[in-house]
Amino acid sequence: MNYFELYNIPITLQPNQAVVKEKFYELSRKYHPDFYGQSSEEEQAEMLEKSSMVNMAYKVFIHPDETIKYVLQLKGLLEEEEKYQLSPDFLMEVLELNEQAMDVSEQADADRLTETIHQFQKQIYEPVETIVANYQEGITTEKELLQVKEYYYRKKYLDRILAGLK
Repeated sequence: MNYFELYNIPITLQPNQAVVKEKFYELSRKYHPDFYGQSSEEEQAEMLEKSSMVNMAYKVFIHPDETIKYVLQLKGLLEEEEKYQLSPDFLMEVLELNEQAMDVSEQADADRLTETIHQFQKQIYEPVETIVANYQEGITTEKELLQVKEYYYRKKYLDRILAGLK
């Protein structure tokens, strides 16, 4: 059972957050281990596992990047420790940003670089924005999902630089 099946929502790259929250509370109550204290050890273990899965799914669904990663993994397009090769041009841009980040000495410089990186993130998101927003199981093509994968790995690089600036 995957997280979407558990929450009884369609596979999507942008789950409705209100629905996710509602399902989380509903499933948390339904599978909470305290309600199964008098049950068999087998049933207690099953409810503990489902409760854990409800929590893990919620953590994935509330973070857009984690949701993208999860869907790509479901589709067999992304592996956990994958060594994804990004274009040399992108890597050169990231290298420059990284060097600028290492040279930051004042908060104003950090703020300017942070804004530059946010703009770059918007720029790399634009080509996949429609794919992410309109994902439909069985209709969105593998080629489109591979574009989302490229975006995902690019954004990870930029997020690491941002984390270093904080």
